[in-house]
Amino acid sequence: MQSLIGTGVALVTPFKEDFSIDTEALKRIVNFSIDGGIEYLVVLGTTAENATLSPDEKELVISTVIEANNGSLPLVLGVGGNNTLKVVEELKTRDLSAFTAILSVSPYYNKPTQEGIYQHFKAVAEASPIPVILYNVPGRTASNMLPSTVIRLANDFENVVAIKEAAGDIVQAMQLLKNKPKDFLVISGDDMIALPMVLAGGSGVISVIGQGFPKEFSEMIRLGLNRKVDEAFKSQYLLADCIDMIFEQGNPAGIKQVFLSLGISENTVRLPLVKVDDSLAERIDQFVKKVNKQG
Repeated sequence: MQSLIGTGVALVTPFKEDFSIDTEALKRIVNFSIDGGIEYLVVLGTTAENATLSPDEKELVISTVIEANNGSLPLVLGVGGNNTLKVVEELKTRDLSAFTAILSVSPYYNKPTQEGIYQHFKAVAEASPIPVILYNVPGRTASNMLPSTVIRLANDFENVVAIKEAAGDIVQAMQLLKNKPKDFLVISGDDMIALPMVLAGGSGVISVIGQGFPKEFSEMIRLGLNRKVDEAFKSQYLLADCIDMIFEQGNPAGIKQVFLSLGISENTVRLPLVKVDDSLAERIDQFVKKVNKQG
């Protein structure tokens, strides 16, 4: 899956001040990512505040991104949940012709065993007509998909082609990289350790900060993939403070503040999330000004 090597971004869903979806802002974000050198776009991941969107709103987001992208970049669609039958039903009924792959999160809240996680993704893989990217994010799901389970799925199902690994554990990532099948992609789901994972043999990142600083972040990953280590770490240390800041008071509140500072969209989020406070907003705004001045 060469199209999934490099930087993908987990797109936010921009809202107007009345909490309705701002489709024009979403188009601007898509174009900003394309112009900045991002390799692919992820639609309706957790960063999109997926849990707060109605079915009609999800369709609006999908159609808006497809229209704005206009075939420029590969698209990945978030299709996951903790009700296996519901996920399977969506995969069997949704038109996935515009998408290169799906991104499917490990079941949350239920806290399944490793065998339960395997059986869930077995059902997903058998139902999906397109490649599957597994998504491990224990901080949100309350269960860790172990490397042994990931490798088992990768070996058993040809269409399980990658994992977005967001445990924030470089040792676990290295276990995956050491034992994975040859063409299976290990993609970082953690912006701060994306470069170290790439240098250890990873294929790139599905990023949050990458949509706010697409030029700088995607170039950092390309430098890492090309083993230009010193240049890559220069970019890493440029962005490190802001990576911390955008997650300090929750995602996507932080990255939406970046977009407000850039003049691309409002910083509105839906409850139970709230906007970042004034102190953090000011720090993010100053960082954005500094990076733009250097650029």
